[in-house]
Amino acid sequence: MAKYRKLGRTSSQRKALLRNQVTALLYYGKIRTTDTKAKEIRKIAEGLIAMAVREKDNFEEVTVKAKVARKDKDGKRVKEVVDGKKVTVYDEVDKAIKKDNASRLHARRQMLKVLYPVTEVPTAAAGKKKNTKQVDLVEKIFTEIAPKYTDRNGGYTRIVKIGQRKGDAAMEVLIELV
Repeated sequence: MAKYRKLGRTSSQRKALLRNQVTALLYYGKIRTTDTKAKEIRKIAEGLIAMAVREKDNFEEVTVKAKVARKDKDGKRVKEVVDGKKVTVYDEVDKAIKKDNASRLHARRQMLKVLYPVTEVPTAAAGKKKNTKQVDLVEKIFTEIAPKYTDRNGGYTRIVKIGQRKGDAAMEVLIELV
């Protein structure tokens, strides 16, 4: 018996499809797909969430000094003339950052192997590159999704059958985070 479903695709196509759907599931919270795809997505997604639940508190708060450009009231950088050149003025600021411990860093990198980068586009700027921003999906998993499931031992997703698809009568389901 096979360890996974082949889904009628080559290995690279199958891997890309599953990565795409797992990324969509974790970003949106629920997706609509076929029954067999949902069962494969569930395996991957629950593994990622379990990893995040294990490692969610495994970091240190560290204070570092950072150079930040001084800004005026309009939000533009302040420039000074030094030796006939315009130079930006910097201030030193203390910043608190999260430093991952070794096992959490490993978990983060394992998640990045599966998840695709997500770009968020505001509805006002649809179809334009301006005002788009990269979403750190791994950080979202650690900070938003994992804390919800700390007291739960597995079973982070739910599959609800919707009915048959009109074109090919494939069983469609809604897979969602519980």
